[in-house]
Amino acid sequence: MAFIDPLSGPAGDIGRNSLRSWQFMAERLTASGNPAGVELHIAPFDNKGSPQESLNLLKAAIDHGFRYVVQGNGSGVAAALSEAIVRHNARFPDRSVLFVNYAAMDPALTAEKCSYWHFRVDADTAMKMRALGRFLAGQSGLERIYLLNQNYAHGQQFARFFRSEVGRLAPRVQVVGDELHPPFMGLDFAAQVRNIRASGAQALATGNWGSDLRGLIKALQAADLRIPLFAYYPQLKGTPTVLASSGERLPVYQVASSHPNLPGEMGPLADEFARRYGEDLVVHAAYDGVRMLLKAVALARSIDARSVALQLSGLRFDGFDGPVDLRAQDHQLQKGVYISRWQRTDPRHPRAAEGTGFTFVPVQFLPAGELAMPASCDMPRG
Repeated sequence: MAFIDPLSGPAGDIGRNSLRSWQFMAERLTASGNPAGVELHIAPFDNKGSPQESLNLLKAAIDHGFRYVVQGNGSGVAAALSEAIVRHNARFPDRSVLFVNYAAMDPALTAEKCSYWHFRVDADTAMKMRALGRFLAGQSGLERIYLLNQNYAHGQQFARFFRSEVGRLAPRVQVVGDELHPPFMGLDFAAQVRNIRASGAQALATGNWGSDLRGLIKALQAADLRIPLFAYYPQLKGTPTVLASSGERLPVYQVASSHPNLPGEMGPLADEFARRYGEDLVVHAAYDGVRMLLKAVALARSIDARSVALQLSGLRFDGFDGPVDLRAQDHQLQKGVYISRWQRTDPRHPRAAEGTGFTFVPVQFLPAGELAMPASCDMPRG
């Protein structure tokens, strides 16, 4: 598989952790319980976060014989790759390429921009926002929320789906500020925090990640603004260490399809990953991606991407959190979502984030059946 994501620059630390997660899962899951009897190798391609560079790398990967692509950081990149793969497969059906998306969450990728060759193994923004809306509906007294997001596709969608889903499920919650900022420009966020305080917001919601989320948290800590923070990515590399510098003073809630103390096989895998790499295993979607590919290859009795895609469409398999379905209509994995709160570790939740003594503890789980969006994909099949 060609792993096409940023491995350098402002998002490089996140990309490198994601790459190691995929490589680790490929090694561990092909070593045991491998129904296909194949080896899976993940090769790194640094796109520096650029859609155009990603297209150049895709061409190079295909020319070198790669027929499987995995990507996750950036829905704009995912859309460019998906469209290019559709064109390639139409021209060269005997050299078809399959695309696994582990984190690019634009709902359009499995709706109006859907493709038979694209398979998403994480809950999308609409599903996660529906989970947040259901959670907020049960939080009495929380009525004013400020939105702060990076000014690109993901941040814009976070704000849009917050208004639609939270507005429908928790109509008493009012948006008192909706601010976009340039992504990964090294902002100190002091001005944004002043705006949040002046708005009278009782909570902050953000899709920020990486250095922009860490910078925002540092600014909140510096201003001693202790309102709840709802975010998708506070577990990603580097952020727990920043959070731990102020203990539990800043109440942070993660909206994600996993958490650090998952039961079953994931616990020992996370411990082994931490020992080997000195960092946390947070890209749990890599487990699902490898598991589904191995099962599909076994069913197809082939590593041909066209044959494997046929088996993946509608596949039911055992994911990291139990049985999951890869919906045939749009190739969106049907996943539950956890709302988890930052707190000290305890006997039931002993696995600390980045060795800080703190972790994310689930306070509510929303199953896939409560989050599923109606399929609206009309794609040529095969």
